[in-house]
Amino acid sequence: MSNLGLDLKDRITFRNRVLTSVIAIPIMLVLIWFGTPWFTILVAGWGLGAANEFYGLLKRYKGLVPLTYFGLLWVLLFVISPYLDKVPLLNVIQPIPLLLVTAVILPLIILLFRKGKENAFADWAWTIAGILYIGWLLSYLVALRNNDQGQTINYGRGWVFIAIFCTFASDTSAYLAGRAFGKHQLAPYISPKKTWEGTIAGLAGSIIIGVVIIFIFHLPVNFWEAIILGILVSAMGQLGDLVKSLFKRNMEVKDSGNVLPGHGGFLDRMDSIAFAGVTVYYFVQFVVLR
Repeated sequence: MSNLGLDLKDRITFRNRVLTSVIAIPIMLVLIWFGTPWFTILVAGWGLGAANEFYGLLKRYKGLVPLTYFGLLWVLLFVISPYLDKVPLLNVIQPIPLLLVTAVILPLIILLFRKGKENAFADWAWTIAGILYIGWLLSYLVALRNNDQGQTINYGRGWVFIAIFCTFASDTSAYLAGRAFGKHQLAPYISPKKTWEGTIAGLAGSIIIGVVIIFIFHLPVNFWEAIILGILVSAMGQLGDLVKSLFKRNMEVKDSGNVLPGHGGFLDRMDSIAFAGVTVYYFVQFVVLR
């Protein structure tokens, strides 16, 4: 099948996707490599952009009025939460429970004093949803980068490379194989173009890149653990992508934004990576550090 089954519009989209990746990936590599504070700034900026798109979609297409500024602030606080235990007064408590309880209570209090209370609880629920879905999940990438296991070797950058680049490999492999060979739909209602053939190719791509990264960074996992990790990252990343697709279908939009040619918006590119970051973090905690 010529051109991988892509029509003219799809070929232009794919070309733009590649060009954006060629520019963005080297920048991302450098920021991940040098870590704090640069990688944290990248994740925080990405999270704020994604949250702004998230709340904007709710306003434009559902007529809701979430507490956007509150949500953006708490997204930022969640992203930097791995550092909050170093702040005076916060070093005697766990920051995450404090952020969770304030994310629940403070918007309720604010909504008591805001005009237009018809959809107050829907606005409250979606405000919290954006905070947790974006801020809390992305915070795991920051925690993962800071995870050096107490060793002289900094494994943190390797774990983040696993989360991000296995996801990229999975997405690209699934996209190309699905276009070229896909016949059996994976989730017709949520994302009609996704296929089981693409899903399998995504798993294979993630495994290959995962094994390569583990070898390069000498990460403390054996061959079979590397394969399992590659499968988990791809599977969770693809589930995260379906979650994002379900949200956009509910909003009745194709992309959350257009800031990244060929990729859509910030929200379009954080979903699978956020799920992958959580997966790698807990893999490290329960398998590597057991």
